[in-house]
Amino acid sequence: MLKIVIDATPISPQPSGVGLHVANLIHSLSALQSQENFQLGLAYQPGFKNWLLGRLEFPDYLSQYSNLYMLPIPVRISNILLDKFPSFFPLYLEPSLDYPDIFHGTNYNVYPYKKSMKVMNLYDLTFIKYPQYINSVVRKYSKYVKKCLQWTDLILTASESSKTDIINYLRVEPDRIRVTPLASRYHPNYLPVEATETLQNSIRYDFSQPYILFVSTIEPRKNINALIQAFNNLKAKYKIPHHLILIGQKGWREKSIFAAIENSPWRSQIHHLNYLSDELVALFYSKANVFVYPSHYEGFGLPVLEAMTLGAPVVTSNTSSLPEVAGDAALLIDPNDPIHLANAVLKVISDSQLRNELIQKGKARAKLFSWDKTAQETLNAYKSLL
Repeated sequence: MLKIVIDATPISPQPSGVGLHVANLIHSLSALQSQENFQLGLAYQPGFKNWLLGRLEFPDYLSQYSNLYMLPIPVRISNILLDKFPSFFPLYLEPSLDYPDIFHGTNYNVYPYKKSMKVMNLYDLTFIKYPQYINSVVRKYSKYVKKCLQWTDLILTASESSKTDIINYLRVEPDRIRVTPLASRYHPNYLPVEATETLQNSIRYDFSQPYILFVSTIEPRKNINALIQAFNNLKAKYKIPHHLILIGQKGWREKSIFAAIENSPWRSQIHHLNYLSDELVALFYSKANVFVYPSHYEGFGLPVLEAMTLGAPVVTSNTSSLPEVAGDAALLIDPNDPIHLANAVLKVISDSQLRNELIQKGKARAKLFSWDKTAQETLNAYKSLL
């Protein structure tokens, strides 16, 4: 029986980004084990603080799974060992995994095990293409990724756009890369009608006020300053009644974004909401007049798919993977042109026929993606190594 071990370390109690992908992938792959005749195991590395305190327990959110393997060093230490003593991993860690046929590193690295085929996820190449948009942690990715490529058997990425970047910037052969698209955490009927009123009462926002919505980490790569500039333009020139809602945790270099909010003449109508439950995020998606995602660069752009799933018309960038995800179900804009962005938003909020057309196209587009499909494509990629 094929034995696969996936690195589950990126999952957290409130997963987003990579953690969300890994959590959904593991859930869907786990359901395929009996019919596809393979065994799924999960590897986990403790956080640095827990390691120092000798707490080497698996987190509760992994308790539903069997075949759990503790790698008893934190990522911070394993990165040092990867750089200085790569032989540590096959000698001391690989035996603790029971020598799987395939080991899947899910967060831009994979360890140099000797008896396992090695798979690595590269979601995007922001750290190479746009170093001005990253923090000190991500800045180190380039060094570790290039080192891991020496022993990686297969790379998984989320879009054809990212595959092209990996080929061009890292000089990886195309046949060493497989595209496994992501999927929404939501389904079309995610929010039952009876739950909507309770959710609305739990958040401090008057839903009788129409709004423009953005959902993602608050960081420069997401181009939120251009969105605020477009919002200011629409307010000044067209007197739109809409508010602007930004949902997402603070990332890095966010000070200029919050300065732009503070300096806006309409700052009282710009709302930053930090981490919200999946249900509340879904509520805001479902009631948005328009969802706007003007990011400069994305490996996939999952919020676009989530918005489409829950019936929000979408305006997004014409760059990187975003046209690939959106298809013809969104208005595409130049992220470097806030006026172009403002005009696209105005079209959607002022033309009900266009708005309804985008909603219907978006729902149909979203149905093309699912975590079950992602899991099956990932399993097919594993089997291509055998």
